[in-house]
Amino acid sequence: MVKRLFDILAAATALILLAPLLVCSAIGVRLSSAGPAIYPARRVGRGGSEFVMYKFRTMHVAANQGSVITASSDSRVFSLGRILRALKIDELPQLWNVVRGDMSIVGPRPEDPKIVQRHFGRLGMETLSVAPGLASPGSLYNYTHGHLMVDNQNPEAAYVQQLLPVKLALELVYVRHRSLLYDVRIILRTALTILQIAAGKKNFPDPPEMLCASGMLKEMPQLFVR
Repeated sequence: MVKRLFDILAAATALILLAPLLVCSAIGVRLSSAGPAIYPARRVGRGGSEFVMYKFRTMHVAANQGSVITASSDSRVFSLGRILRALKIDELPQLWNVVRGDMSIVGPRPEDPKIVQRHFGRLGMETLSVAPGLASPGSLYNYTHGHLMVDNQNPEAAYVQQLLPVKLALELVYVRHRSLLYDVRIILRTALTILQIAAGKKNFPDPPEMLCASGMLKEMPQLFVR
C-alpha cells in the first residue's frame, strides 16, 4: 500500500514537472520520423499478465517489425531516437503506466511476451511476482553494460545467451530484498547513472547486487533462462 502510494505521488509529480520535456520530445519525434510520437509495446507484467507499455517512438515505423531486441547501433533507430534512448527520455511515458497501476517506479524491467514464453526458466518467472518497473538493478546493468553484449548480427540470440541471465539474476536479488529504502537507492543510482552517461562516461563497475546474482547464476543457471 505504501509503495503504491509512493508510485502514484512520484509518477504524477514527475509527469507535471517533466511536461515541457515530454511535449518537446513528442514534437521532436514527429518532426524526425513520420508516424506517431508514442510507441505502444506489449510487455509481460505481474503474474504473467500482458499490458501495453508506452514509450516515445525511436525507430522508423516500417522498421518496428524486426527483432524485438535492439542492438546499440541498430540501423532502425533514427538520430533523435538515439539521443532519447541514451538519456532514457524514451521511457518517460511509462510514468503514465505507473499512474495506471501497470507498473511501479522500481521493479524488474518488463520483457516482450516472446522472450518470456520462449526463454524464462523457473527463477526467471519469479521476477514476475511483483509489478514491473521503470528502474531496477537489471535495467541499470543493461543500460551500462548491454551495448557490450548485444551485437548487430543476431541481437536476440546475444541478448538471451549473454545478457538476459544476468539481468534476471539481478532482478531476482531485488525481488527478494525489496523495500521502500531500496527503491529510493535504485532511483538515485539511476538518476546518477543517466547524468554520468550524459556527461560522457562510458565505463561502469558492476552493480552491488552482482555478487549475489553471480552466485545464484553459478549454482543454477538453467533455472533463469532455458
